[in-house]
Amino acid sequence: MPVPSAIDHQATGYSLPHAYWLAKASDLAYKDESTIDQQARAWGFDRVRHHQTRFTPPFPLQDTQGYTMASDHMVITAFRGTEPREIRDWLSDANTPPWPGPAETGYVHFGFAEALQSIFPDVKRALAELRTNGQSVWFTGHSLGGALAMLAGARMYLEEPRVQADGVYTFGQPRTCDRILAAACNKGFKNRMYRFVNNNDIVPQLPPEPVYTHVDTLRYIDSTGRLRDSTTLLGGLADRAKGLTADAFAPASDGVRDHSMHNYIAALEKNLA
Repeated sequence: MPVPSAIDHQATGYSLPHAYWLAKASDLAYKDESTIDQQARAWGFDRVRHHQTRFTPPFPLQDTQGYTMASDHMVITAFRGTEPREIRDWLSDANTPPWPGPAETGYVHFGFAEALQSIFPDVKRALAELRTNGQSVWFTGHSLGGALAMLAGARMYLEEPRVQADGVYTFGQPRTCDRILAAACNKGFKNRMYRFVNNNDIVPQLPPEPVYTHVDTLRYIDSTGRLRDSTTLLGGLADRAKGLTADAFAPASDGVRDHSMHNYIAALEKNLA
């Protein structure tokens, strides 16, 4: 299967080429507004809205950002992530309690809930404005952006069912919610919510269980770069150990290196080749 030269605006359901393009959209969220506008037009999206808000102390992140781009057949909202060092600060705040989830369903990490709420009204306005003829709707993001994409999908599903996302694809997403909300998403987004994890990526291992967990649907990139639909606990542990020994001079760097959005895209390209 060759690497697709253009995004399929009429894509439905899961496919590896569509995952690749949503990864590219997640990576684009890190760029400045003019770059996003230019690339969105090159991809065939003629309307773009930017979402940004700035935090004030004591929040360890400076801001939350994302964008929504629309064509006649597809709308994509991509949320920007953050650096591993910053997200560890965000996740390790001992004074951060779980927060009630969407529609009082389960609990979510307070920091993620606050970060999403800071731009969610703007995201909803953009969707209402740009989704003019029933286009498909997709949420995506890397790192913190993956947590925000997952929560945005959950909020739409539980609070705004008229504009449910057709799919949610996240890359290097941290644990975001408790088992109750995860179960609701597993039911409501069956075959529509996919969580990509690259081998020893440290961020999906945070914050620690059992308070927070992940949705079920995993796409795991193993230490050889092969994309797997699932992995056993023992098999995953063995493969992660193999990944840790891949760089004999800096084994501890594997968790940060594997978190790179560029490495996710490279792995997807390898599996498409």
